[in-house]
Amino acid sequence: MEAIRLNQVSLWRRTQEEFSYDLKKTILSFLEGKYRHPVKRLVLNKVDLVINVGEKVGIIGANGAGKSTLLKVICKILQPTNGTVRVFGKIAPLIELGAGFDAEISVIDNIILYGVMLGFTRREMIERAPSILEFASLQDYSNAPVKVLSSGMTARLGFAIATDVQPDILILDEVLSVGDENFKTKCRQRIDKFWEESATVLVVSHDLEFVKRACKRVIWLEKGQVKLVGEAPKVVEAYLRN
Repeated sequence: MEAIRLNQVSLWRRTQEEFSYDLKKTILSFLEGKYRHPVKRLVLNKVDLVINVGEKVGIIGANGAGKSTLLKVICKILQPTNGTVRVFGKIAPLIELGAGFDAEISVIDNIILYGVMLGFTRREMIERAPSILEFASLQDYSNAPVKVLSSGMTARLGFAIATDVQPDILILDEVLSVGDENFKTKCRQRIDKFWEESATVLVVSHDLEFVKRACKRVIWLEKGQVKLVGEAPKVVEAYLRN
């Protein structure tokens, strides 16, 4: 049974230079007759992919290969320029931890809002809130607005929510680098449980030994295209020989 299917998915995105080009500069360049249309780059190129329920799949590739972008397309954070994306089940993305929080409302309200967006009821999230706060060590901040939290505390909160709600599909993007060593250990222990259960896991990591050990199948991305898909040891070894 399928959990994720991508058919001929392509994505053109503006370059980082164009993202940083602010409105004032744009207006000035237009008035001076120097305006140029935004430059775009093909980040994903006709990606076909099927991930089955319960699979643990790693995604590897050099920086800029399109790994994180692929995850964002699967999570519907980004819309593909061409192609279709189908996801079956509740999905929890651990990509940019805390990026979706509302900084002005309380931590507890953000926990409820995050869970409702994942498809859980308000009542369910209220019941889950104490364990989430405890895992993130944020019990004293439950009624404080998220904007008072440090970036590390916000990342802990994001991880705690996404992994507590027990999604059908868990998306991981180098998330084990957040927090102090004690929290990293807690993260690893919690993620290990997903490997023991029936959840579908898709993970991007530069830790090739972890990918080879923990994932059954690996996808190698290169310049936005699928270079190779297969058993984890074979794909990792091919990537290292490249």
